[in-house]
Amino acid sequence: MNFIADENIDIEIIKILRKAGYAILSISEDFPGISDEEILEITNNHRAILITGDKDFGELVFRRGKVTNGVVLTRVFGITKEEKARMILDVFINYANEFVGNFTVISKKKTRIKRME
Repeated sequence: MNFIADENIDIEIIKILRKAGYAILSISEDFPGISDEEILEITNNHRAILITGDKDFGELVFRRGKVTNGVVLTRVFGITKEEKARMILDVFINYANEFVGNFTVISKKKTRIKRME
């Protein structure tokens, strides 16, 4: 399974996920400054899951009907980047097989997975 990290995803998260064996393309490293629509296009071309902190992708997927392989929205605040990276890695370890076709929201209290129709 491939992943694409939006520009707002901390490098610590990208590094810990890569170290754990996840294939992650980073928008900030490879395509800085592109639009959300272009990010979805790249995500679809790579058959990848998008990792983002941008709630606008919920609007694009659910209200505007944009197609994507899956989205993981991180909504984790008030902890260090390292703690956030470890928390997100734990979610990946436990739920990565459920990311395809779903909109996953990671927060400090829980992880919610909603089917994209």
